[in-house]
Order: sequence, then structure tokens, then C-alpha cells
Amino acid sequence: MPDRHTTPEPVPLAPEIRLHTATDITALWETTGSPEPPFWAFPWAGGQALARHLLDHPHLTAGRTVLDLATGSGLVAIAAARTGARTVTANDIDPHATTAAARNAETNHVTVHTHLGDLLDTTPDTDVVLAGDVFYDRDMAARVLPFLRRAHDRGALVLVGDPQRAHRPRTGLTRIATYQVPVPHHLEGTDLRTTHIWRPA
Repeated sequence: MPDRHTTPEPVPLAPEIRLHTATDITALWETTGSPEPPFWAFPWAGGQALARHLLDHPHLTAGRTVLDLATGSGLVAIAAARTGARTVTANDIDPHATTAAARNAETNHVTVHTHLGDLLDTTPDTDVVLAGDVFYDRDMAARVLPFLRRAHDRGALVLVGDPQRAHRPRTGLTRIATYQVPVPHHLEGTDLRTTHIWRPA
């Protein structure tokens, strides 16, 4: 992870956690050589809300095995680890993200295991599956929902944080909490995002 373009900062909605956050997204993006923006360099609204929810309701993950899907910065995984989860796996398809998640876990003095690769065609075998801000793209949403449904049907607790992204499914989910999340205006076009926590219905 290009440290010269990030600095540890408290997460706005979960200041107990510090993340290496981009100081200049354009400069950072150029150093990665990736066609995708550095999603791992910011605490996105869905992840912030989900992290806050876990920290405020630690019984959801304490003592349980946890998978954080599309982990990005590792924020949600770190929150789960702070609640006393037995094991936490932070998964992403971007090697920069798994590197960032490991570094951020170290910064926050928690243990998070990373898994690089696409898990969406599998059935997760953890007690809890978490996903923050995964409905940003039509194709991603179409693959994520069946994955989450399989986890739910197998008996896992499945929680999704979503700031009303355009491709969130309109059926099959039950809202359980709502947060007003501070976000970077230059990324979201606003200073606050109303963000919901969902579980499969």
C-alpha cells in the first residue's frame, strides 16, 4: 500500500477505529496502476454504518467466525475483531485491498486474516457474513445477492450496510437499522449519507 499517499485517520462514524486514508485520491490511484479507483483507501458509508452497528451490538459477532466480503479497507472486519469475534476473514479481489486490510488491522491492534479472490460462486461456511457497500454496480449486485442468500439459508447471520446505492435489490431484504454517515463530499457529492443495515428476509 503506498503509504506516502495515506495517513491514519479516525473513521467518522466509528472513531474507535483508525484507517490509512487517502490524502489525494488522484495521486494514489496513479501509483496503483489499476483501472479501478482505490476503494480500499476510504471508509465508505455502508462500511461505516455496519462497523458502527457491530461496535454498538457486539453480541452479533463476539465469539463467532466472521467473513467480511469485499472488505476494501478492512473497516468492517476490524470492527468485528474488536467485538471479540473468534476469527475474522477479510476478503477482496483487489490485492491492494487485502494489503490495506492487513495494515489497518495491525494499526488497530487486532487480528484479521485476509483472503484474496472471488468467493461469490461459493457458499460461505462462517457464522456471520458481513458486506458493506456492495450494491454500487449492477453486475456486482446480481452476484452478491445469491451469495448472501446462500449464506442466510445455511444459517449464517448476514448483515449488509448500504447507503441507498442504485442497485440495491428492492425485495428480499429487511431493514434493521439506519445511520446518518459523514462522508467525503468530493466522493459522494454530499456530507451525509442515510445508510441502512439490512438482512435477508
